[in-house]
Amino acid sequence: MDVRLLESSRLSAAECRALRRLLDEAFDGDFSDEDWQHAIGGWHAIVSTHDSMVAHAAAVERHLVVDGRGFRTAYVEAVAVKPRHQRTGLGTAVLSRITSFVLAQFELGALSSGEWSFYERLGWERWRGPTYIRAADGRLLRSQSEDDGVMVLRCAASQHIDRTAAIACDERVGDSW
Repeated sequence: MDVRLLESSRLSAAECRALRRLLDEAFDGDFSDEDWQHAIGGWHAIVSTHDSMVAHAAAVERHLVVDGRGFRTAYVEAVAVKPRHQRTGLGTAVLSRITSFVLAQFELGALSSGEWSFYERLGWERWRGPTYIRAADGRLLRSQSEDDGVMVLRCAASQHIDRTAAIACDERVGDSW
């Protein structure tokens, strides 16, 4: 199976439309315009058949701070497989490709999910410390409801981070985490 990796800027208009259709279908209509904006502007791992896009995962660059230290982070977004192709290994294929890319190009990987076992198989770890959102004015806002959903992928520069320390992301429209 061919998993393509390309930057958002390399997606054609037709590919963007196909990707949005895939995400809307995979998330059963629960993929908002904000979610779409979060998934664009980075890199995409994509599997296509002869007539449609069937699996996708994105990594967008963000700045996360762990225990006072900033990390150039790849934040994984929009991991999805068309319903009729689910449980065939395509989700694992696109996530594996994105995971390899993150390990090679970033200091840290992060994502938010309740599907821990899917990600843990590929080296992602659940964050055990408190989560925060850094507001535009610099204030740190506690995001306790996200404490159990954040996962990280430790890269070379982040191998020794303490997963029980505080972690913060920048505020953004829609879900910050």
